[in-house]
Formats: sequence, structure tokens, C-alpha cells
Amino acid sequence: MKELHLVIASPERTVFDGKVDMAVLPGEMGEFQVLVNHAPLISSLAAGEVKYAAGNETQSLKIKGGFVEVRNNQISVCAEL
Repeated sequence: MKELHLVIASPERTVFDGKVDMAVLPGEMGEFQVLVNHAPLISSLAAGEVKYAAGNETQSLKIKGGFVEVRNNQISVCAEL
């Protein structure tokens, strides 16, 4: 089974770097969910919450905005906290 890898970075530091089951991101046109084998995309992010789950644990992080790239089961978020 393929794995989904999430990296959340701010200009100051890497906030999260690890495997996740899914992520929900605050896109400019509304929230969207990323699962394994998601189509490639690049999107700007609005102020809101990035939510991600690994196993039974769900985490969230408030952001002021940023960008995301999804490619080959890798989610790369660059966000202002």
C-alpha cells in the first residue's frame, strides 16, 4: 500500500514532517481533502486550519495563508503561521 507524506514548513521552521492517512487544506475556493494517489496539484491556501490524521490521531494547525503542492503521494505545504 502506498503512503502519503506531509511536510508543513513555515519561513522559520519545519512544523511537521511525516506519514499521514489524509490531510484537509484551506484552499482559496474552500477546503479540500488529499488522500493517497491524489491527482497532482498546486494551490494557494487561505487563512484557516490544516488538518491531518495519522492512525487514530488527528492534528490541526492554524495558518494565515500559503501554498501547497501535491505530487506522487507527497504533500508539501509552505505556510505563514
